[in-house]
Amino acid sequence: MGRLIINVGTTVNGAFEAPAPEPHGGWLVTDPDSMQAGLEMWQAADAMVLGRKTYEGLSAAWPQLANVPGFEAYAARMNGMPKYVASRSLTAPLDWNATLLEGDLAENIRRLKEDHHGNLIVPCAGELTRDLIALDLVDEFWFNVSPYLWGTGPRIFDELGPIRLQLTNTTTFPSGVVRLCYRPAPAAE
Repeated sequence: MGRLIINVGTTVNGAFEAPAPEPHGGWLVTDPDSMQAGLEMWQAADAMVLGRKTYEGLSAAWPQLANVPGFEAYAARMNGMPKYVASRSLTAPLDWNATLLEGDLAENIRRLKEDHHGNLIVPCAGELTRDLIALDLVDEFWFNVSPYLWGTGPRIFDELGPIRLQLTNTTTFPSGVVRLCYRPAPAAE
């Protein structure tokens, strides 16, 4: 049975949108170790689950990165892996090795979890992620926290109520980036 994993890059105070790299005016901090860990995560994943906005953004960017030095392995994996897109406005067929999820979201995700034995990665924290959390379909949350307090942009999960998480793993990288891995905590008895 596959696991649905929310994977989000964020600042310490929860800003998550448009993570431009640090030297280009943004907050996204990278180093060789965290980049390698990210690549290994994608190489181990079975597929990606995306909302429309994330699909449109990533499908426009990653094919262009295939020949950019340092991004070749990342781009090969991102471009080649299967993707499932939840959208009420897109129509099939989709480009970029993507399949449109039509109909009930919960049924589609349960079927994907049955069909896949590895990780189904949901990158970002938009409307799809909030829906998946509300439907109790998320198995794990992975946060890559950049060492920044960022004053602009939306904050991650602002619209959700309290959800108790259980820490499963932490990794600290030389740049100060910390990967925090959680799963939903068992219901209190």
